[in-house]
Amino acid sequence: MAGSAACVSGVAWLKKGANVPNVLKLEPLTKEAFAPFGDVICTRGNASFPINNGTTQRYHHVGKVQVHGEDGQAGISLAVGGAFSFPINIAMLERHPLGSQAWIPAARNPFVVVVAPNGANDRPDENGIRAFYAEGDQGVNYYAGVWHHPLLSLGQQGDFIVVDRIGSAPNCDECDLNQIFVIDGTYEQQAAV
Repeated sequence: MAGSAACVSGVAWLKKGANVPNVLKLEPLTKEAFAPFGDVICTRGNASFPINNGTTQRYHHVGKVQVHGEDGQAGISLAVGGAFSFPINIAMLERHPLGSQAWIPAARNPFVVVVAPNGANDRPDENGIRAFYAEGDQGVNYYAGVWHHPLLSLGQQGDFIVVDRIGSAPNCDECDLNQIFVIDGTYEQQAAV
């Protein structure tokens, strides 16, 4: 695990062609399912009120920005992510211990969100890794310290608004997983309603 001021991983974490016995099934991204890891940022299911003389509807406080450390402040950045298609191999996760990190699609691109709880030895709990399908009108806000995979924009290049901690202190831990997981694009079976 290494800490750095910014996470610049390249694509080494893809490990294409590896023997992959562990399949992660996609789950729909819902507030309830994602709650242990952060916020789902969207208009659906959130209260709103009119502003600007009624010409705009505001969905207030749909995520909590967390900033820790002495010189940190919240910042807004833009990110352009490469296009991915299934199957997607997962061989590492990262986390930001000093602040939350929100990813909001600017062009309504769907993307895959992979998260894990913290486990033994301050590493991702590989038994708890989950994969969510984020629709183009949904963003996510990872809470400080939550293990997650770098951006996985589906089908085409993805333009994203990023809201996170900006500062000089190292705020990215990367961790190679003990095993490789693959997201094959299929969904978990939903319980009968």
